[in-house]
Amino acid sequence: MAEAAVTSKGQITIPAEIRQAMGLKAKDRVVFTVMPDGTTVMRAKTKRLADMKGTLKKPNKKRVPISAMRHE
Repeated sequence: MAEAAVTSKGQITIPAEIRQAMGLKAKDRVVFTVMPDGTTVMRAKTKRLADMKGTLKKPNKKRVPISAMRHE
């Protein structure tokens, strides 16, 4: 189990074994999420929004004007 101390400024150094396991390098960012049970999860922020461009499928549905939907 890795352990770190909090400085008077509220900072910690992530232990080397954790940095290696997470693949963290200098200037990488991490995200902390507090779960409902009080557990805190730390994860590497590896994706930028720009990196996700094109990952969602575009809908193949044809647009139909409302006027064409009326049954008279």
